[in-house]
Amino acid sequence: MEEGRLPNLELRSVTDIDQVLHLLQNKVRRQILERLAREPHYPMQLSELIGVSQPAVVKHLKELEKGGMVSKRKVPSEKGGPPRTVYAVERAMSIHVDIGPDLFRCEERKLPAGGPMRLSSSLPTASIPVAESLSGRKKIAVAEGLAHMRTLASVLEDLDAQRDALISLHQHVRQRVSAAVEADFESYEERSIIQTMVEATGDRLDLTALVQQELAGHPDVGDVITALRSRLEKQIARRSGQVIAAPLNTELRWYLGPKSK
Repeated sequence: MEEGRLPNLELRSVTDIDQVLHLLQNKVRRQILERLAREPHYPMQLSELIGVSQPAVVKHLKELEKGGMVSKRKVPSEKGGPPRTVYAVERAMSIHVDIGPDLFRCEERKLPAGGPMRLSSSLPTASIPVAESLSGRKKIAVAEGLAHMRTLASVLEDLDAQRDALISLHQHVRQRVSAAVEADFESYEERSIIQTMVEATGDRLDLTALVQQELAGHPDVGDVITALRSRLEKQIARRSGQVIAAPLNTELRWYLGPKSK
């Protein structure tokens, strides 16, 4: 990571998720994607299935194509006419949105590439037999597929329950941190800087760059940095009931800047 760069403020990731949410907020576009996820479709097919005019469907398809979510290709006409354009889903992803008091997580996660066996090392134990049964096979019967889908649905439900509990625990941590920040830091600017540090979820931050970004044009950035360092260390000692004595460059200060070289 470059010095002075804030890992939790990546413009590319924010732009990507904003674009995805913009595309998915429209019900017609969601219906189009649902159909295209099954198999490629012509615009006229989509118009008839969804009950929306063909020009409107084409407009939505162009938006989805521009956003990289669908692709198009020409295929020969079944009736011997000119080639026709079909659309298919292009992008595989998972969207996570968690919102609540002391909780805001919004991210797009790309699904891993590779075949079933390549995924095995990352799969829960209960789902590995499914991957093994698919190895080397391009087609399976509907009945077998349904059995596999039931197995995976059960595994996913267990994982979702675990994730829900972890997100709730994460929220409890943030609530307690926020209560301490509100009590220990007087100004809004200081609280905003500390909350940005918390939202980095353990990533090292360049505190100087962070303060300069939050307090652009502030005449006493150096004083603010010194005060924040001091208050953070005093807070650790006071809230944990322990005394901290260490050189200024110790790794106990990992949360205050880039790792020492």
